[in-house]
Amino acid sequence: MNRRDFSLAATSLGLLPLASPSHAQAPMFAAGKDYIKLGKPAPVDSPAGKVEVVEFFSYNCPHCAQFEPDLEKWVKKLPPQVAFRRVPVAFVGNDVESKQRLYYTLEAMGKVDEMQMKIFDALHRQRQPVMGDDAILAWVAKQPELDAKKFAEMFKSFSVAGKVKRATQLQNEYQVTGVPAFGVAGRWYVDGELAGNMARVLQITDYLVAEARKG
Repeated sequence: MNRRDFSLAATSLGLLPLASPSHAQAPMFAAGKDYIKLGKPAPVDSPAGKVEVVEFFSYNCPHCAQFEPDLEKWVKKLPPQVAFRRVPVAFVGNDVESKQRLYYTLEAMGKVDEMQMKIFDALHRQRQPVMGDDAILAWVAKQPELDAKKFAEMFKSFSVAGKVKRATQLQNEYQVTGVPAFGVAGRWYVDGELAGNMARVLQITDYLVAEARKG
C-alpha cells in the first residue's frame, strides 16, 4: 500500500469549523467520495450499544502531532454512546514496532492522556532523538510522570507484543493508507486525502457515528 502522512497546512486546519455530535444538522457525505465503506467489516472492540471510533496514528508523523490538539478537543465532546480508541500504525519511520510498544505500554500504565502530547512535542518540536528501544527507555527514565522500571517491564511484555500484533492486523483490515485516519464501527474509513483536510475528517466521522447509531 502507498503509505502517507497527510499534510495539515494552513489551508487544511482552521478554515472549517470542527463538527461536534451536538450539531443540529449534519452535512451529507458520500461513500466512495468522502469516505470508504469497507467491503468486509473490520473487528470492533467496543461494548454493546457503543459505536467504536478508531484513530490510526504514528508518533513519527508530524501531521499527527499537529492534529493532536484538535483531536483532543473533539474527543471531549463525543457522546457517551461512542467508544474512542487510538491505534498506532506499523508504518511511518524505521522504528515503528518500538513506537507501537511505546503507545501500548503507556496505555497499560494509564498514562496515554498525560503523555501523548508530550511525546509528540519531544519528537517534533524539541527534535529529541527518541528512536528505537534504547532511546525510548532512556527518554522514559527522565520523565517524572513515569515509573521507568515498570515501563521497561511492560515495554518488553507479551501482552504489549500481542496488542501490537492486533493493531497491525486492524490497520490492514481497515486498509489504512495514511495517517492520521479514522475507522468507524468496523464499517467505514476516512482520511485526509479522501476528506480534503482533517477538519472535514472530523465532520465526516461525526456523520458516520450518527449513521452507525441508526443501526
